[in-house]
Amino acid sequence: MPSTPPRDPLVGARRRRLLVSAVLVVAAGLVTHIAGSGPVADLAGDALYAVMIYLVIAVAAPRTAFWIVGVTALALCTLIECFQLTGLPGLWAESFWPVRLVLGVGFDVRDLAAYAVGAGAATLVDAALSRRRARV
Repeated sequence: MPSTPPRDPLVGARRRRLLVSAVLVVAAGLVTHIAGSGPVADLAGDALYAVMIYLVIAVAAPRTAFWIVGVTALALCTLIECFQLTGLPGLWAESFWPVRLVLGVGFDVRDLAAYAVGAGAATLVDAALSRRRARV
């Protein structure tokens, strides 16, 4: 019977911090979506979306290099934004409204810049906090 490798308590603690952060980012994104209006709120919501994608990837692969997680998050956000050009997310959102929150419904090139800011910020903050914890 094969033995399972021992669990790394640091990885578990990192995952918990990332999950708590993801919940807070989703809450901030929903508040921005519901209460905000105008281009600033739209761009802030898109940046928070990229941060959330970063956090989900980091939870799934907590030992992956920060920059790889950041680039993957940006690539995924870009793919989702380009997928909006097909019109399918808009069509699906007519039947099931939460699709609008996950996939969006209309391509906007400005969203790509917001995703870059969000993924970049998440990468820098995660790397800085992890290095700080490693020194302590």
